[in-house]
Amino acid sequence: MADQDHDVRAELVNQLIHKVDEDPFPSPTMLNQIEALLTSEELPRYARVLMSKIEDEQFPSVDMIKRVAGLV
Repeated sequence: MADQDHDVRAELVNQLIHKVDEDPFPSPTMLNQIEALLTSEELPRYARVLMSKIEDEQFPSVDMIKRVAGLV
């Protein structure tokens, strides 16, 4: 059962990160959920997605900057 739970958690994180990547303004609720479920192996991918949001904006969200800073 533990492997199955891990697979569901990993798939959920994967899908949510993909949605965040596609959404120009992802919801804080979705970001909070990802951060609650992240493993250390998934963190670099998530951080890259958030960094791309910062890079793409002339005036990036302060919340997005704080989230990335909180990951390091």
